[in-house]
Amino acid sequence: MTGGITIALVLYALLGIVVALAARRGLGEGASEYYLAGRRAGGVISALSYGATTYSAFMMVGLAGLTYAGGVGALGFELIYLAGLGLVAIFGPRFWLAGQRFGFITPAEMLSYRYDSRLVGGVMAVAACIFLIPYSAVQLMGIGYLLSGVTDGTIGFEAGIFIGAALALIWTLAAGLRSVLWTDALQVIVMLVTSLLAVGFVVAALGGPASFLQSTMETRGEWLSVPGPGLFSLTTFIGLTLPWFFFSISNPQVSQRLFTTESLGAMRVMLLGFLVLGFVYTLVSVLWGFSALQLLPELERADLATPQLLASGAIPAAVAIVLVVGIVAAAVSTVDSILLSLSALAARDLYRPLSPRGSREMLAGQLVMLMVTGLAILFARLQLDLITILSVASSSGLLVTVPAIVGCFFWRRGTAAGALASMVIAGIAVTWLQLTGTNPLGIPGSVWGGGLAVGLFVVVSLMTNPSPGRAEHFLQPVEEGLTRHRIR
Repeated sequence: MTGGITIALVLYALLGIVVALAARRGLGEGASEYYLAGRRAGGVISALSYGATTYSAFMMVGLAGLTYAGGVGALGFELIYLAGLGLVAIFGPRFWLAGQRFGFITPAEMLSYRYDSRLVGGVMAVAACIFLIPYSAVQLMGIGYLLSGVTDGTIGFEAGIFIGAALALIWTLAAGLRSVLWTDALQVIVMLVTSLLAVGFVVAALGGPASFLQSTMETRGEWLSVPGPGLFSLTTFIGLTLPWFFFSISNPQVSQRLFTTESLGAMRVMLLGFLVLGFVYTLVSVLWGFSALQLLPELERADLATPQLLASGAIPAAVAIVLVVGIVAAAVSTVDSILLSLSALAARDLYRPLSPRGSREMLAGQLVMLMVTGLAILFARLQLDLITILSVASSSGLLVTVPAIVGCFFWRRGTAAGALASMVIAGIAVTWLQLTGTNPLGIPGSVWGGGLAVGLFVVVSLMTNPSPGRAEHFLQPVEEGLTRHRIR
C-alpha cells in the first residue's frame, strides 16, 4: 500500500498546487487582498474553507483517539464545540460590520482600535504566535503518525511532518487567502467523502450498523456510559470543553474569517453550511474511534488508532489510500490557515507599528510564515503525547483573549489596561499551569486561566479610565449596522 499512498500524495500535491496557482490570477494588491481575499468570499466556499480550517488531524486522528481512550464523552466534547458556534451568530455580524467600517485585517487590529492602544493588539498577536505554533505542530504530528503508521515506517514520522509543512507553506505563499480558500474547498470535500466511505466499509466489516452497535454494547459498554472508562471526569470534561466552546472567537485563524465574506447573507450560509458539515464529520470521527476499539482493542497509544486501523485490512486498500490523503488534507488546511493568520498578525500588529509607512509589510508577513513553519516542525519532532490534549492546551492559552473580545462590543467601560492585564497575567498563569500539569483544588488550568482573565479584565477596567469617546466611536456604526440589518 505504500506505493499507492506515495502516488496518491503526489497527485494530491500537484492538484493543490495547480489550484493555488490558479487562485493567483484574481489576486489584487494590498493586505486586504492577500489576507482577506478582498472581503469578497462567497457563502458556500466560506463554509467549505471554515470547515477545512477548523477540522484537521484533530478529527480522524485526535477525536478518534479520544473516543478510543474515553468513549462517548468524546462525542459530547465535540458537540460542545458545535454549540459554541452560536457565538458566531452573535459576534460574526459585529466583526463583519467593524471590518467594513474601519478596514480591520486582523482581530488584534480591531482590539487595538477599540481600546485605543496598539499594545493591546501587539499582546494578542504575541499570544496567538505562542499558542498557535504548538497547535500547528499538532497537525504536523497527525500527518507524521498517520503516514508512518500506515506505511509501517517506510514514510517516516519526520518525512510526514515535512510533507505537511511544505504543502501548507507553498499553498499559503501562492496567493494568500484566495489560494487557501480554493485549496480548502478541495480538501474539505476530499476529507469528508473519504471518511464517509471508510466508516461505511469498516462498519460493514463488523457486520453492519446493528451488529456493530450490539457488539460495542456487549464488549465495550463502559465506553458508551458516562463518565466512561476513566479518561473523563466532570472536571476533566469541563477543562477540555471550555476553551473549545470559545474556539470560534478566541482563535484568530477562525475569527479572522468573519471579516472575509462578501455580505452578512454569505456569513449566514457559511455558518449553516459548517454546522451541517461539522455534525456529520463529528459522527464519522466518533464512529471511526469505536470501530478501532472493536478491531484493535489493545493499542498502547490511542493516537495510533487511525493508522493501525487503516493498516489492518478492514477496509479496501484503495479506500484506505484515499482516506490517508483526506486526513493529510484536513491537517494541511488547518496549518495553512494558521500560517496566514499569524503572518497577518505579525505584519499588521507587530511590524507595522514599528514601521508606520508600512513599507515591506507583506514581506515581513511572509518571512514570519517561514519562521512559524520552522518552529512548528521543531515542536512536532518532540512527539508529545495525545493530540487532542495538546490541541485543547493551545486553545486554553487563547481563552484569555475572550474577555477583551467580549468587552470590545458589549462593555463600554472596558479599558486597555484591563485588556492587557487579562491577556498577560492570565496568559502567563495558564501557560505555567499547562506546562507543569498543575490543577489547583483539582480544577483544570483552562478554567483557572479563563476565570482569572475575566476577573482581571473587569477589576482593572473599573480601576482605570477608558479612552474618552473611543468606545462610542467604535460601537456606534456597528450598532447602527445591526439595526439596519435587523440583527440584535
